[in-house]
Amino acid sequence: MANAESHVKSGRRIMIVAGEASGDIYGADLAREALKLAPDLQFFGIGGSRMREAGVSTLVDSSDMAVVGLIEVIKHFDVIAAAFRKLKQILLNDPPDLLILIDYPGFNLRLAKVAKKAGVTVLYYISPQIWAWRQGRVKKIARLVDHMAVILPFEAPFYEGAGVPVTFVGHPMLDLVTVTLNQAAAAVSFDLDPSREIVGLFPGSRHNEIERLLPEIIAAAVILKEKFPGIQFILPLASTLKNDDIVPLLTAAGLEVTITRERIHDMIRACDAVVSVSGTVTLEIALVGTPMVIIYKLSPLTYQLAKRLVKVPNIGLCNIVAGETVVRELIQDQANPSTIADEIAKLLSDQAYHATIVHKLGEIRSKLGLGGASARVAHLALSLCGHPESPLP
Repeated sequence: MANAESHVKSGRRIMIVAGEASGDIYGADLAREALKLAPDLQFFGIGGSRMREAGVSTLVDSSDMAVVGLIEVIKHFDVIAAAFRKLKQILLNDPPDLLILIDYPGFNLRLAKVAKKAGVTVLYYISPQIWAWRQGRVKKIARLVDHMAVILPFEAPFYEGAGVPVTFVGHPMLDLVTVTLNQAAAAVSFDLDPSREIVGLFPGSRHNEIERLLPEIIAAAVILKEKFPGIQFILPLASTLKNDDIVPLLTAAGLEVTITRERIHDMIRACDAVVSVSGTVTLEIALVGTPMVIIYKLSPLTYQLAKRLVKVPNIGLCNIVAGETVVRELIQDQANPSTIADEIAKLLSDQAYHATIVHKLGEIRSKLGLGGASARVAHLALSLCGHPESPLP
């Protein structure tokens, strides 16, 4: 991987930090749009394979950073701390023209403090969910962040009320979710039989999610196989994971599952229903229009802390955007094989229930803006770092 010294000094240098798989996707799209406007830009920082493909030099791979929960962060502290020290040194000794932070608040707000000390302008893209919990952090953001680029419509007034410069750019997922195939054609494209039930298994992109939730998902799939003998399963493997993270558990359960890394939206379209961990992917599934059940489980200590702090009734992003519980959420002890299997069985067998959810999922798109989010953020980034080719759209 490239190092900071390899960047051409004549172009604007932008440090960009995406600590998780979803941030890698958004960061890649942003980098591509910015480089269309200004090919001389030099992007570097933390990201994954998609950001590298888009032209970002990654000093640290985001797959090493993708953990959630207090206990999990403690376990990965050495890796995360080393990454922080590396970026801190660059900010202080060889400051870039702009720092772009994508979600990942525990790490990124600390980095913003360093950037502030170094006099580096900070653009925060994809807001931390402080409107859901620990709302007091907005005061810290007001001190450390020069501009927020938010993707949910209710976030803009929240930051405006705290005096934080903010732009609602729309949700980048609107441009990323593209499906051209109908369900039958999508199924056939993955060598699946569209006349038989197809269920997607979405275990997440973080290693601790795999450890905690994949066994529950697999056990639920085994139960579903007994209820629906012809059922087929398909699983998308995130860029942060390897086959060896998944296959041994599937083999041990004797479960036949199609594993893919490509065309995730066509894969979602192929499914009759999906079991998904909570995260950005629930919004992707919703935009495609496939019913799902959302599961979520943390370590007991992390969960007890979160329960006291969270101020919204839902944890699934698709439900939060909808403003109601469109798809069922199974949290902690509820996220067990029997309950998961029961909900998927209902989605497969109750046509009216299935159709109602599909209809409500279809209403979510209109709440997320008009598309073009990455291009808007790219213009904003160029403007903030003083690039001469930065007319705002």
